[in-house]
Amino acid sequence: MTRKDTAIILAHCPDQKGIIASITDFLLNNNGNIISLDQHVDRDNGEFYIRVEWELEGFGIPQEKTEDFFKTLIADKFNMQWKIAFGDAKPRVAIMVSKYGHCFYDILSRYDSGDWDIEIPLIISNHDKFKPVAERLDIPYYHIKKNKDIRAEQEKKEIELLKEHNVDVIILARYMQILTGNIISTFPNQIINIHHSSLPAFVGADPYRSAYKRGVKFMGATGHYVTEELDAGPIISQDVIPITHRDSIKEMKRKGKDIEKIVLANAVWAHLNHRVLIHENKTVVF
Repeated sequence: MTRKDTAIILAHCPDQKGIIASITDFLLNNNGNIISLDQHVDRDNGEFYIRVEWELEGFGIPQEKTEDFFKTLIADKFNMQWKIAFGDAKPRVAIMVSKYGHCFYDILSRYDSGDWDIEIPLIISNHDKFKPVAERLDIPYYHIKKNKDIRAEQEKKEIELLKEHNVDVIILARYMQILTGNIISTFPNQIINIHHSSLPAFVGADPYRSAYKRGVKFMGATGHYVTEELDAGPIISQDVIPITHRDSIKEMKRKGKDIEKIVLANAVWAHLNHRVLIHENKTVVF
């Protein structure tokens, strides 16, 4: 996780001369010690991306005024899309889950072990299956049933809960429900989903069986931000694992769950550590 005694600038803008020099001068002139700097230029689109982390000890601008100073002196000058994140702000993460528990348990284990320094103020599910798990960890659990007739009404409840708990990011841990534009637009680039590589090539009720019959030689997963176009949002993380003729459908499903857990965790980790920049429907992940 981001160190508590540091802050991060994450920004992108049209590529032009002097961006790095201006940012580093801004930090140096205010006694900021840079401990990490990554940048990338997309030459095809003429877009510049940067992530800078610096130590807050001895920094000359008060934390509550840093954003105002940066906006006035740097961001407005270069027409930046930007944010500044402070390491002492613990991310507030909501989990939405249905019946499949592999990603859900993986996230909770990272939280409970302290690997992820986050708060989980609530869990939302359209089933009550995992309520005892939430109770053991003292996390509020909201069972909100869904069907097409009450979807809008129930999603309104979800939005109210998420706002009430002031969440920073929402993880769909195999939440098998379609989110409408209402919730997606309320939390833009804050909802992270996982889907396996059998989609969209192998659709239907049993994609693993279809993939098995086709004799696929690898399987994978994609972690991405949620947009209104299903499974087509900006990609944060992807990975694959090999499949051979020796793998049964049961073994393929086991491998599929493993890769889903890893890819989702990597996507969330990148987001929590402010390593993802989004431009149009693409990402730069530092």
